[in-house]
Amino acid sequence: MAGEEKEIAAVTVGEGPLGLAEIIAVARRGAQVALSGKAAFRKRIEASRRLLQKAIAAGVPVYGVTTGYGKSCGNRLSGGAVPKNGENLMRFHGCGTGEPLGVEEARAAMLCRLLCLARGCSGVSFPLLEGLAAFLNRGITPVIPCEGSVGASGDLTPLSYLLAALAGEREVFYRGKRMPAARALRMAGLKPYLCEPKEPLAMVNGTSVMTGIAAVCLDRAEHLLEAVIAASALSVHALRGKAHHYHPAIGAAKPFPGQIAVAGRLRELLAVEGPAAGLEADGPEALQDPYSLRCAPQVMGVLADALAWMRPWVEVEANSANDNPLFDRSADHPLMGGNFYGGHIAFAMDALKPALASLADMADRQVALLVNPNVNRGLPADLVRLTGEARLRHHGFKAMSISASALAAEALKATMPAASFSRSTESHNQDKVSMGTIASRDAARVCTLAERVAAIHLLAAVQACEIRGRVECRPRLVPLVMALRALAGPTLEDRPMDADIEAVAGRIAATGFPGGT
Repeated sequence: MAGEEKEIAAVTVGEGPLGLAEIIAVARRGAQVALSGKAAFRKRIEASRRLLQKAIAAGVPVYGVTTGYGKSCGNRLSGGAVPKNGENLMRFHGCGTGEPLGVEEARAAMLCRLLCLARGCSGVSFPLLEGLAAFLNRGITPVIPCEGSVGASGDLTPLSYLLAALAGEREVFYRGKRMPAARALRMAGLKPYLCEPKEPLAMVNGTSVMTGIAAVCLDRAEHLLEAVIAASALSVHALRGKAHHYHPAIGAAKPFPGQIAVAGRLRELLAVEGPAAGLEADGPEALQDPYSLRCAPQVMGVLADALAWMRPWVEVEANSANDNPLFDRSADHPLMGGNFYGGHIAFAMDALKPALASLADMADRQVALLVNPNVNRGLPADLVRLTGEARLRHHGFKAMSISASALAAEALKATMPAASFSRSTESHNQDKVSMGTIASRDAARVCTLAERVAAIHLLAAVQACEIRGRVECRPRLVPLVMALRALAGPTLEDRPMDADIEAVAGRIAATGFPGGT
């Protein structure tokens, strides 16, 4: 589980790998990007560029520079045709479809591309790195259609939109508007970038889009985990559940770190100050709570532990040289390999989807407990707060429960692993591909659905706690109730609650909804 988010105002590229927190600071919080001023960094970038130039001068075939692309690598180009080769790469990949990536995901992709090139293996010039940093720092974001990548040779088509924007072509988001890239460059005082040999290929041949989306997904997943822990604690109080289900000895007997951390967080939120009598149901049938409450640490612990191994995988990919060919002093020729294959990101995101959907499913089941008078231990049906005859005309959270079930079902349906659908393409040259970008996009969709279920869960749990009363006996729940009510008022009579869902879900996605301590 993530700790408190630290404020990061600026990051430096070229002095070592950036962690997920720094990537998120740039992508989601607008932190500035500086290129290292150390001589060793510039020397490293220039060294790979010289290795490229040496190979070209010696007549050594350099894939994608003096040859065609993909299956066309057998074609050899004369010196005069090399610049046009790069321009064509940018243009024939302009076939993306679908809605644009979100600005945050596109910014994360830009930073990941910058980190890739900063490794000094790609044969590019320092001004290209400066151009990427300038786009990030001035808030120019390419419009990148979300569809069209099979995840190897990396994100060719989506990254072509970043390359084109640097060159002043296609469209960008700038100052809150969508506009031609050339116009945004003029407004920002920048000139269109003119690529040197290999730079077009270095820009598009890699895993940066899938990795950028994955980084944002992990940040959102951490926020979602905190939100559902908070909603579960509120639900336990509202349902007069058993806090001892989260006793430390239970975690010690099955010591998964995530399960232990979630249980500890629930104990903190449910800590009682003052008389505890009556806070927990004491009838014979209330000996144990239903699984969605009792097993909450075991359910949510899966996501907590999964995030622990997913974070370093995404960080390694983000900071890797993942284009082709690469240049290194240890080799006397260009190194042609397959670092553009996004298998690790595909696997991580395919694993993230069911972990997120399981949280949504658990949250939906807790909502079902809260609204059902047969199992909610004395709360009114559908959490209707009116009494007498007026109650008969109102339905409270009845439809909210239906929506939560629909959203959870859709999230569960979307958990099919994308990597299982590898397709041979490009004349069987790209005959085994990762589908990593589709996996990341799917994970983002599941995250959105789960955030909306969590929002309904929080709203229902707060409503139930207010009906049950005595929240002040658990003072760490009080800030949660206050924070929710600052976003959405109580439901006293039937009213539309779609805006409430979006307000709370937006808060979860952006900054989380942690409980007070």
